[in-house]
Order: sequence, then C-alpha cells, then structure tokens
Amino acid sequence: MSKILLISSNTTVEPLPVYPLGLAMVAAALKEKGHDVKQFDFLYDQLICETPMETVITDFDPDFIGISIRNIDNVDSLTINSNWSLAAIKQLVFDIKKISDKPIVIGGPAFSIMPEQIMDYTKADFGIIGEGEKAFPELIDALCQNKKPLRIIQAKKNQINGNEFFTPLYEKKMVEYYVDKSGMLNYQTKRGCPHRCNYCTYPVIEGRVFRKQSPRFVAQNLKHIKEQFNVDSVFFTDSVFNDQQGHYLEVAEEMVRQKCDMKWAAYFRPEKISQDELRLLKASGLYAMEIGSDAACDTTLKGINKSFNFENVVALNESCIKEEIFCAHFFMFGGPGETYDTLKESFNNIERLKKCAVFAFSGIRILPGTQLQNIAIDENIISKENTLLMPAYYISPHVEKERMEDEIKAAFKRHKSWLFPPIEGQMRMKALQAFGFKGLLWDMLINFSKKTENKRRKRISG
Repeated sequence: MSKILLISSNTTVEPLPVYPLGLAMVAAALKEKGHDVKQFDFLYDQLICETPMETVITDFDPDFIGISIRNIDNVDSLTINSNWSLAAIKQLVFDIKKISDKPIVIGGPAFSIMPEQIMDYTKADFGIIGEGEKAFPELIDALCQNKKPLRIIQAKKNQINGNEFFTPLYEKKMVEYYVDKSGMLNYQTKRGCPHRCNYCTYPVIEGRVFRKQSPRFVAQNLKHIKEQFNVDSVFFTDSVFNDQQGHYLEVAEEMVRQKCDMKWAAYFRPEKISQDELRLLKASGLYAMEIGSDAACDTTLKGINKSFNFENVVALNESCIKEEIFCAHFFMFGGPGETYDTLKESFNNIERLKKCAVFAFSGIRILPGTQLQNIAIDENIISKENTLLMPAYYISPHVEKERMEDEIKAAFKRHKSWLFPPIEGQMRMKALQAFGFKGLLWDMLINFSKKTENKRRKRISG
C-alpha cells in the first residue's frame, strides 16, 4: 500500500471558514483501501498552526500527493483583481516539485469546472474531474502497476450512489478549529442538480441527477458527529436541499425519529413548501435558510433560466416568517435581460421581503460549459478564445456597471439587513465575530420575537 498526502489548498475564510469536506471523503476512501493517508489543511495546519508543508512532505515522504482546489476566485466582480486563487495553486505545485518527485494529482470542484486550463497552468501531473473516492484509488493502482493512465481522468463517468458516499474522515483538531470559527460543521446528504440555471456548474461537477444518501444513513452520521466531536450544528452543503422528490423531508423525519438534536441550515430553492412541511423541518432542527432567489423580477429570472417566479420567492419568505425561520436571499444584478427598468422593479420587489437578510452581487461570473458563456460570446462580452481562467463577468449590455452599482447601493442603504457590496457583509460578519458570536451571523440582522432572539443568542454564543 502507498503513503498519500492530501492537501486542502483553500485559505478563504469568507463568509466563514469551511471544513474541507471533499478531501475528507477521499481520505476515507483511500484509507478503506489500506493506504496510509495524511491530511494537510493549508488554512489550519500552515497558516494557523504554522506547520510548514515542506516539513510535512519531508517527514511523511508520501508516494503520491493530492491537492484539492475549492475556488478559482471569489465570484465578486468588485474585487476581480485581488481574489484569484490559481496563482497560489501554481506556486504550490512548483514548491512541492522542488522537494518531491512523486506524482501530484489535483482535483476538487474548481478543477472540475475547467480541468484542461488548470492542468496547463499549474503543471500538475494528473487531474481528476468529479468525485475522487473511486478515481483516486484507481489512479494509484494503475501507477503502481506501471500503467499509463490518462493525464485527466473523468470520474463522473463512474459516479457513486448516495449510500456509497464515504463518511468524511474528519480530524478532531480540524473539527475543533472550524467549529470554533464558524460554529458549525458541514455535511452533504446528496449530490447532483437537475436544474438548468444558465450560469451554474453544479451539473458539470456532480451530474444532473440527485444521488441521495438514505435518510437513516444521514441521521446516523449526524449522531456520530455529535457524539464524537460534540458538534451540535451543521450546514447541509447539497446544491439544493429541497428536492422535488421529497428526500429532504424524509431526512428531517429521520432526524426527528432518531433524536439527532442537531441545529442545521442549508441552501434552498424558492419553491412551495407547505406550513406543515416547514414545521417538520423546524422540528428537526432547521433554523435558517440560504435561498437562491438569484434575480428579483420575472424578466431577469427568465434571463438566467429559472423555473420559478418572484411570487414563489415572496410566498416562501412569508411562510418562513410564520414559523420564525431565518432567511437570507441572494440576488445577482446585471444578468441577461437586466435594464434600468428591471432594476427598479427588482428593488420594489425586494421591499416585499420582510424579516430577512438580502445579499446582492454585481454581474455573474462566466464559467466554461455554461449557457451563459454562449450568451456572452453571442453578445460580444467575451471572445470564443477566452479560456475564462481569469475572471470574466456577464453584465447586461443594457446597463452600465458603475451606474447599476450606484443604484443598488442607493436602494440597499435604506435597510440594515440588505448588504451590498459583498465586502459590506463581510465587514459586518467580522464585527460580530470579534464580539465572540458564531454561526451564519446574518441571522442576527433579523428580529422575530424576544423569545426567538434569546434562543438565537444562546445558540450562537454558546
């Protein structure tokens, strides 16, 4: 068996530090195959603990080195020149090659979005598109048998089913760090996304069909996390938690049945959820929803190929208010179909969303393989030759970026829970963190009742 060093290259802590979940799943898969696996988290081990990566490589002397790449950039057009991640990855590969001649394998969500471009740029030896739980062990087997595998392996051709997902190989010291900084741990109940939003890469990374863990498996893992690490709050990182087949409700029912006693939040799509269903979700521990509303009027929703309308957004928000479930809506301005008239309509529409947080972004990051890329080429926003390795943003040709952003700022400054530009939200969250609060933190911008406020403060600061 081989010695394998897995490196999480992410150092982003905004909006919150996020446990390298994918890396932990690959580590579990490799360990099951009998390999000696060591995880190295650049954020925690090198920047926080000041453990030099070079020392770890020298001492461990791995046979293979894997690097997980989470982000290409921070998808914020207002900081386009300061938050590009790939230069650091290229330097990381270069630094490793100075001290080790062992194969370097890169993967992760960012790599899967533009594999050829990132391989050519970083000069790594091999790359894995999609899930690494099966592909990485198979690549190691091939190399150990002196076979010559492809430089880039398409793992998505051999996707695993939900119950075959490996329970992440969480490391106690890392769990303690991330929970201390964010107040929660992350967990995934299913992979894939069947929706066809024209800017999104989730289907590229995880496929267009939901692959779900059994509710019983989810609940058992959550209880294990709670018992082993004393964690009582998680964020479900599914692309969309509320699937139309109702798996999310079955998970909630099982969490209640098994008495998981776990507070949780997740990404939701603004589609109809009945009051009874919301009560079930809340009974299972749901306290906050991050809602992908994405655009604030029907014209711009259609422009990004959404299958819901703004009335659906309003209906879900009002239902959540009745159950006192905190909601945050995320809107992207400047997408296809945006005009100054749709901006005005959007601001008026958002005014209808009471007791919630609102985050706004200017423009939409254009990524390879998306319909938005084709639209941008057709409208001469980018050229066909643009690899999109460097950030490029779609801004509707019917608006001027600076004027649009001025109008967003003017509309948003009237509300303490409306946050634009993104850096404004980050500053507000950092201020709350400085006072010792933990959790999503945007929920502290929302008031329901004194009873709810007291419970929330106890949860966040406890």
